[in-house]
Amino acid sequence: MGVKGFVEGGIASIVAGCSTHPLDLIKVRMQLQGESLSPAVSTLRPALAFPTTATVTLPTPPRPGPLAVGAQILRSDGPSALFSGVSATVLRQTLYSTTRMGLYDIIKKKWSPTGDGSALPIHRKIAAGLIAGGIGAAVGNPADVAMVRMQADGRLPAAERRNYKSVVDAIGRMVRSEGLVSLWRGSALTVNRAMIVTASQLATYDQAKEAILARRIMQDGLGTHVTASFAAGLVAAMASNPVDVVKTRVMNMKVEKGASPPYAGALDCALKTVRAEGPMALYKGFIPTVSRQGPFTVVLFVTLEQVRKLLKDF
Repeated sequence: MGVKGFVEGGIASIVAGCSTHPLDLIKVRMQLQGESLSPAVSTLRPALAFPTTATVTLPTPPRPGPLAVGAQILRSDGPSALFSGVSATVLRQTLYSTTRMGLYDIIKKKWSPTGDGSALPIHRKIAAGLIAGGIGAAVGNPADVAMVRMQADGRLPAAERRNYKSVVDAIGRMVRSEGLVSLWRGSALTVNRAMIVTASQLATYDQAKEAILARRIMQDGLGTHVTASFAAGLVAAMASNPVDVVKTRVMNMKVEKGASPPYAGALDCALKTVRAEGPMALYKGFIPTVSRQGPFTVVLFVTLEQVRKLLKDF
């Protein structure tokens, strides 16, 4: 029964990850907008600054939205660029999502009075999601780092691009040039984000589905699955976006040998981002995050329910 949960969750996660990969790519590009202001402390404005007579404030040009970013990618690199890093997405979903979905299913059933995962209080669902998400993220972090770098590569000047051929090439080159520990760069952030996403996403889906069925608003079918999964995607996006922005920037930073890294850690990255770009910088890419998290969660749970029906006799 435990293995079955991993298989079901893995299949659903890979289908959802591949089908929404272009949206995730746009989200990563938007989260990195304006980062050129923040790597060095010397370029930051202080938290409390007073204008002087010599200060000249130039208007900040508007940053492109998700549609403009997508169009820019298409114009500069072609349609195939929207699937940059998709091999890393497949590996990430295989490692991270398969682990978290399978563990959540096992923990939920273990803690349930009936042994089938039903009648579990919301706080226990959240706790199960926190545990499953943390373990899954630790397992899948190398693929996550590779995916972020492959997705972000196109925004760099041609001379500075890493030009990874595949996720295997990306992981191999990172190990050779930056050491084995580079594969777990930003792992604390990945774990924190995954705990937040898994707890909010899976617990919200289960709770919303149970509420819909208990109140007989809809029957257990496609309409119920779509409604519950959309609510889960919205909650997960709102809860995880700040951590996701910091995670993306820490994972994408370029560390030269003998030079100090742009960010000393997650907290340093968050502080530099807020000081240089304001608090709302932590919600950069929120629209594509919701646009991606919503369809991803819908595809994930609708596929999961269908896979469960197919494998119910196994």
